[in-house]
Amino acid sequence: MTAISRKRLPIGIQNLREIREGDYYYVDKTGFALRLIDEGKYYFLSRPRRFGKSLFLDTLGELFAGNESLFRSLAIHDRWDWSRHFPVIRLSFGGGVMRDEGELEQKIRELLTVNQEALDLKYKQTSIAGCFEELIRKAHAASGERVVVLVDEYHRRIPDNPTEPQTARAMRDGLRNLYSVIKDADSHIRFAFLTGVSKFSKVSLFSGLNNLNDITLDSRFSAICGYTENDLDLVFASELGGLDRDTIRTWYNGYNWTGEAVYNPFDVLLLFQKRKFHPWWFETATPTFLVEVLKERQTWLPNLGRIETSADLLSTFEVGNIPTEALLFQTGYLTIDTEEEFFGEYHYRLRYPNREVYQSLNNSLLRAWTANAQETLAYKTRLGQLLLANDFAGMESLFTAFFSSIPSDWYRNNSIARYEGYYASVFYAYFAALGLDITLEDSSSQGRLDMAVRFNGHLYLFEFKVVELVSAGEALEQIKERGYADKYRAEGLPIHLIGVEFSRDRRSVVGFEVKHIVSTSSTSTSST
Repeated sequence: MTAISRKRLPIGIQNLREIREGDYYYVDKTGFALRLIDEGKYYFLSRPRRFGKSLFLDTLGELFAGNESLFRSLAIHDRWDWSRHFPVIRLSFGGGVMRDEGELEQKIRELLTVNQEALDLKYKQTSIAGCFEELIRKAHAASGERVVVLVDEYHRRIPDNPTEPQTARAMRDGLRNLYSVIKDADSHIRFAFLTGVSKFSKVSLFSGLNNLNDITLDSRFSAICGYTENDLDLVFASELGGLDRDTIRTWYNGYNWTGEAVYNPFDVLLLFQKRKFHPWWFETATPTFLVEVLKERQTWLPNLGRIETSADLLSTFEVGNIPTEALLFQTGYLTIDTEEEFFGEYHYRLRYPNREVYQSLNNSLLRAWTANAQETLAYKTRLGQLLLANDFAGMESLFTAFFSSIPSDWYRNNSIARYEGYYASVFYAYFAALGLDITLEDSSSQGRLDMAVRFNGHLYLFEFKVVELVSAGEALEQIKERGYADKYRAEGLPIHLIGVEFSRDRRSVVGFEVKHIVSTSSTSTSST
């Protein structure tokens, strides 16, 4: 038998030349590049961090520069005129931290100087806009070919100041001044492509560049970044041995921008190297800012995985006014589940993309919603053990002890703890942080929730109530009266009906009733 050829894994590499000349695996995205170039001129793409945006931009740069050797055997090679060499201007705002508009201006001037030197040009203008315009115009004149402008992480420096909106707005205005040059220099530009994690509206950052074609939710380009199922089969076939394909899919696939779903490329590459399932992508940047926003807005955690929103809200990212759904979607913590056109408007249902994000984000939220991270970890581990043993008395004791152990000062100093949905959110987050299969049956803004959990051949149906708002014992009674178990009886699994009642005054679990259904034909056989 012929040994399977293996290549190097391009972990963290954003440079096409290094990948192609260094015997690394490469997923060919040049077909997307050709389509973009054939169909238009100005483009914008939003994708989460570490999804391959920078590599795609570099691919465009090498293509327009006419570096044919890098494209042999790729989809675009025989469909491109290699005799033409276009001047390429590259601006990347991905590195470093800029705290104010002065540091941003310095960064822009540095980037323009690098491009000036690379193109062997000089300019006389002193303003940033003047220098940029002159660079574009002279590059066109010197080469005889119109200019290609590539901007990576076009807004990255603005969120460095989320708690200082005035400074952030000043930096936004500085970038807007820069980008307005692109439209004004239209006669000198062949192609322009801007990428970032978030999308600012055209009236804020792009008021001077309102001719951008936003392909973020264009189904034809859903797979422009990331790896498809076919990519894993064809490109990474030699790395799949010993790894369960369904588990790979559950952990890292599921990202969707209304077209073909893709895997997180960073996760897949680390999986192939480390040979273990782990939240590799999530741990590269703990979403502290996101967690604080959700906490401040008293977010009801069970709703996160099934948000419904409009196209307008989904694409909004404004300084000091970031909708929750836009923040979660654009940063990659939620993705598109369904798209529906309604009276000329598009509406979307969002979901967690995969187990990595679902479990890891809820872990982070659980730590933020509770007082002691180490103690919370111990409680979560204990919950898993109790579920394996179906020890319901132990579960009651566990959650009673947990809520009772939270210091009074923590409640007084955290508005989230006074939120009516706090207890149900924490309860849900414990199960979600274990990565369990959870189905939400019913919910309301009042903190009321039906939660179905499938685990280890058993089905658990939960109803949560706050006793100050209802009569004691109502949680379990509601499960029975509404027949929540009926739709599950045909599965033949043991079903456990669990009513959990909280007291916001006592800050504790005050009721934990259980009733068991053991088969499709039986009625409840025991209760505790």
